[in-house]
Amino acid sequence: MRFKPLLIAALAAAFALPALAQAPQGTPTNVRGKIAKVSGQTLTVKMAGGALAVINLAPTTTVKALQRKKLSDIKDGDYIASTSMPGKDGKLHAIEIHWLPAAAPELQVPYDLRMGSIMTNAHIQGMAKVKDGTDLAVTYKGSTADIVVGPKTVIVAPVDATVSDMKVGKAVFVRAIKAADGTLSANNVTVEKNGVKPPM
Repeated sequence: MRFKPLLIAALAAAFALPALAQAPQGTPTNVRGKIAKVSGQTLTVKMAGGALAVINLAPTTTVKALQRKKLSDIKDGDYIASTSMPGKDGKLHAIEIHWLPAAAPELQVPYDLRMGSIMTNAHIQGMAKVKDGTDLAVTYKGSTADIVVGPKTVIVAPVDATVSDMKVGKAVFVRAIKAADGTLSANNVTVEKNGVKPPM
């Protein structure tokens, strides 16, 4: 669901991490926490530690939720993102996996979910059973990687949600932009629904 237009604005799509050529300039910033307040086009999130993040939502803001999926739902050719931790075996061990839209760029970059975590946006090119779970062979920008999915890996897929799902106390993940003056803006909110919290 989209907010009613009040201004003309465009920011990065959720999970896509694209270049912001036509968006407000600033630093991409992940905001995680629980909704403290929703007022008009402003979302206030209480983050871990108690700090409040006030986010100005664009009129084009898209609200999404997530649904749980199984390993068996993942197929060769799927385009997925995975937050993973490097293992001593030289492979990445997935904390979470979610599906991506085709427009999202392929990449592998440091991520801020945990110290040392890595985000990989890649296409699956093969699956095999290994000692610790299932190994996903993935490709991104001409490179390859192995991502191990274990029993604790959270697997989710995006589903539509509405502004009415943005209730106080619900967990949220927002890919925001921090301007030079410290203000935050975004055009995406991923909100907890049916007990499924954003794991990314």
